[in-house]
Amino acid sequence: MKTALLASSALLVVAAAVAPASAASLDDLVAAAKAEGELTVIALPHDWCGYGGVIDGFKAKYGLKVNELNPDAGSGDEIEAIKANKGNKGPQAPDVIDVGLAFGPSAKKDGLIQPYKVSTWAEIPDNVKDAEGFWYGDYYGVMAFGVNKDIVKTTPTEWADLLKSDYANAVALTGDPRASNQAILAIMSAGASTGAALGKGSGEAGLKFFAELNKKGNFVPVTGKSGTIAQGATPIVAAWDYNLLAWRDSLKGNPPMDVVVPTKGGVAGVYVQAISAFAPHPNAAKLWMEYLYSNEGQTGWLKGYCHPIRFNAMSKAGLIPKELLDKLPPAENYAAAQFPTLDEQAANKAEVSGNWDAVVGANVK
Repeated sequence: MKTALLASSALLVVAAAVAPASAASLDDLVAAAKAEGELTVIALPHDWCGYGGVIDGFKAKYGLKVNELNPDAGSGDEIEAIKANKGNKGPQAPDVIDVGLAFGPSAKKDGLIQPYKVSTWAEIPDNVKDAEGFWYGDYYGVMAFGVNKDIVKTTPTEWADLLKSDYANAVALTGDPRASNQAILAIMSAGASTGAALGKGSGEAGLKFFAELNKKGNFVPVTGKSGTIAQGATPIVAAWDYNLLAWRDSLKGNPPMDVVVPTKGGVAGVYVQAISAFAPHPNAAKLWMEYLYSNEGQTGWLKGYCHPIRFNAMSKAGLIPKELLDKLPPAENYAAAQFPTLDEQAANKAEVSGNWDAVVGANVK
């Protein structure tokens, strides 16, 4: 869970909401946050994106108490927590939220969040942030292939490779593409790799790709997991890179596993940050945002294999430690990834979930 700090200066709150923090104003923000003394966060399990280390780093840097609410909650639960605690100034009222992309615009529309632009605002891509600063992308995963190297001798580097006879009875998704968002976006990625536009076009092209994959006998209608990769039931699985990288680590080389981000059709899935409109500790909340979007905070997420939203800018500036880069697929592959809009995701989902049976006809179990 995320915890936000109580505001002590109305003037500072207004100023911070409309302009990025300068060095001087950041000092003022730190002082105001310390006067509030605490921050309340929600839905932040310590093993998700390295959040345990991120929270510890924030507490060590600023000496604030962090109240962690319901670590295993989902995005919808976070929104409901704001609604249920509008008048609550105690530790059960979340100051900040970390939610799926679709929840940012809806929370703004419902008046549940407030604007704030961090000092590194310019390095957050425009298509994953609200122009007024109500919500902004924080980290993302990119669709990738996890490959059991004991079974697959030549690692595929593109979606088109998966159609080769080398990969017979080898390729799986992480769930039923009529319902699993991760599987639906894998199909978007496959469709985009053919040159189709994100949205209905990528859905149509992705279904055709998987129909051919199934016809050739390369598609395995089994839900891919770390265990099925290790057992050889699904030697190749398309999934978010942060899941695959964590699976790779958990297998500890038995079997050895490659994680590859295709250079064509890369699709990113984004989470977003926002500050509650009713945050009991608004200055602490803003300081939390400054920390998350600083080099230190962004690197903390990367340690948990979630790509920080400033990854491309930090990589270009040489700000990412080499030991972290060495654990990841090449940075240039990430640079080519596309960030689908909510409308594009909705159109792709409608096409895939509505036509999987008719076009592909392989029920994933």
